Amino acid sequence: MERRAFLIHIYPGTEAEYDRRHDEIWPEMESALSDSGFTNYSLFRSGTTVFGYLECIPSVATAGEKMSATQTSTRWNDFMKDVIDPVATQSAPKLVEVWHLKESA
Repeated sequence: MERRAFLIHIYPGTEAEYDRRHDEIWPEMESALSDSGFTNYSLFRSGTTVFGYLECIPSVATAGEKMSATQTSTRWNDFMKDVIDPVATQSAPKLVEVWHLKESA
């Protein structure tokens, strides 16, 4: 299992729309994410910056590859292109895990 945190930037003025689209997330999107290996996936927004956290089984690369191959992913990306700022998101700093509290047995 691999953990990942990331940043997404949305266009100013689209905050309410971004939230609304996630309030009404498609059931097939949730299924595609789960089927691809994504688990424990959360998004948090502050203004136009979105912080994401997810866990993947077995890895982010494997889950991402599986998800990218789905029609649902293609449709979702097209659906969100008027909200997510790809230039700002692409230039966002990479978040590196520096510590993790291990689960007690």
